[in-house]
Order: sequence, then structure tokens, then C-alpha cells
Amino acid sequence: MSKLIPFARRSASAAPDPAAGTSRMSSSEKFISIEGIARRYPAPGAKPNTVFENLWLPMRRGEFVCMIGHSGCGKTTVLNILAGLEAPSEGVVIVDGQAIEGTSLDRAVIFQGHALLPWRTVLGNVAYAVSSRWRKASRAEVEERARKAIATVGLAGSEHKRPSELSGGMKQRVGIARALAIEPKILLMDEPFSALDALTRGTLQDEVRRICIETGQTVFMITHDVDESIYLADRIVLMTNGPEAKVAEIVGNPLPKRRERANLHHAPGYYALRNHLMDFLVSRSKTLRDAMPAGYDQRHPPVVRPGSDGPEPIPVPAAS
Repeated sequence: MSKLIPFARRSASAAPDPAAGTSRMSSSEKFISIEGIARRYPAPGAKPNTVFENLWLPMRRGEFVCMIGHSGCGKTTVLNILAGLEAPSEGVVIVDGQAIEGTSLDRAVIFQGHALLPWRTVLGNVAYAVSSRWRKASRAEVEERARKAIATVGLAGSEHKRPSELSGGMKQRVGIARALAIEPKILLMDEPFSALDALTRGTLQDEVRRICIETGQTVFMITHDVDESIYLADRIVLMTNGPEAKVAEIVGNPLPKRRERANLHHAPGYYALRNHLMDFLVSRSKTLRDAMPAGYDQRHPPVVRPGSDGPEPIPVPAAS
């Protein structure tokens, strides 16, 4: 096989323009297309339990999308369907022109737990993923690729430590390195920093943001953390409460793509964006499931950019 090219940078032209957020993307723009998916579970003696239904969401190559909503709205189920770990009850998910049918190394998942193999070293855990991706690669090529991934997440010098010798943050770094090392088409993250202390969480958010900008990695992330979504995401998908959850809005992040944590709260539009997200979680998400406003189109949910000169959201009923 040809020599592996570690951490190939995606074309800069593929990076999304945050100002262009819209649910009506052209076919050529849609790198990922979630098309009318639903997830239902059987209930003995009753109609099936519908977690969500008729969910549509397109994503561009190189885009970082966060999904926010209360527990029970199906966020993790959406991620599992993207990963191929679950099949939708209806609809289809298309990635780079191919419908998802089961798991694939084109889609890497980082869960809340690191899921490292305890008997393998840091290098061994990452190398195992690399060798699974490129089965004909030589041992030297696999090790080179694994070491570069480990260095990228700031763990150079820790290659021969085992998970029991690592802190929680270091374990999660290994999980990130393992996922990035296989060069997935999409990186799926299910609240990967939620169990970490605030300082470690912030450091890892910085690292993930840096790596994704440098490589053009496409990311779909589940989070409960409004500030995390503002810092990381190009677009934020807001889910109504479940069951029978829906995409209420898609929020375009009006802040500069290359934003810094230290001065984030000084950026024009920051507080308008944060207040909009908090207002949704505190009040509007509770009423929208059963009372969507006139003009709402589930296939093309409203796209809003709080704090910018873009269109205002479609009015929705306030919580009583």
C-alpha cells in the first residue's frame, strides 16, 4: 500500500461559511443529510413510543454542529443512528453520497467514557485503531501514525503508560487521538467532556477546537452545555422536549470562526446568542412539541442568527 499521510488537512475551500447557515442547502453542499428519520420503540399493548420523528438536518463538510435539548428528546439516539449503532424506524442518513448501513470506520465516536483497553498502553490503544483502519500498513507506519495522533492531543511522552496511570482528562485525550487517527469522515461526540472538572474540560475544548479548525474535521456533537456549544459550534440544533421531539430551530453562530475563549464574552452578539439558547431550554422547549407556530416546516426548520442582522426566529408560544 502507499505510505500513510498522517492528519491530512482538508481543503480550505471545504470549510463552511458560518454566515451562510441555512436548512435549504444545495445538493452539492450536503456532505451529511439526515432525511426524515424517526425512532420508535414497541410498547406492549399500546402504540409504539416515538422518541422523535420526521427529523431533517443537512451538514456541510468541515462543519461543527452541536445538538442541544433536554434528556429524553433523542439526542444520543440521533448520534447512534449517525454512527450506525442503531437503525432509524423511518428515513435515511446519507454521508458523502452513501446511505448508512451499520457501523463504519468512516465515522468515529467519542463517548462520555473513554472506553480504552486497560491492558494496552496509550500507544497500543491508538495503534489498534490505526491498524483496524489500514490493515495492510506496516508496523512502522501504524506506529508513526499513532504517535502523531498522540502528539496532536498533547500526550507525547506518555505513549507507554497504561490507562490506570492516566488522569480522566488524559484518558479522554487518548480517546480523541484514537478517533482522529483513523481520519473519519465525521467525528461523533456524545458529551465527551461532561465528566471532567471545569479546567480540564476547558483545556480539552480548546484542543478539539484547534484540531478541527486545522484539519477541517466534520463534527456532530451532543451537549447539555450552552457555553460549550457557543464556543465550539458553527450551528446549534435545538430539540423540543420528548417524546415525539422535533427540531425547533437551527441556530447559526454569529461569532467569528476563529474565536478565543479569553475574549468570547466581549464578542458582539455573544449575549444575544446565549440568552436565546437559555430562553429556549428554560421555557420554549417545553411548549413547542405540541404547539408549533404557523409556518413551521419540519423539513426546513427555521434558521436564526441571534445577535446578527439575519432573520428573526419564527415566533413561538412562551411557557405558561
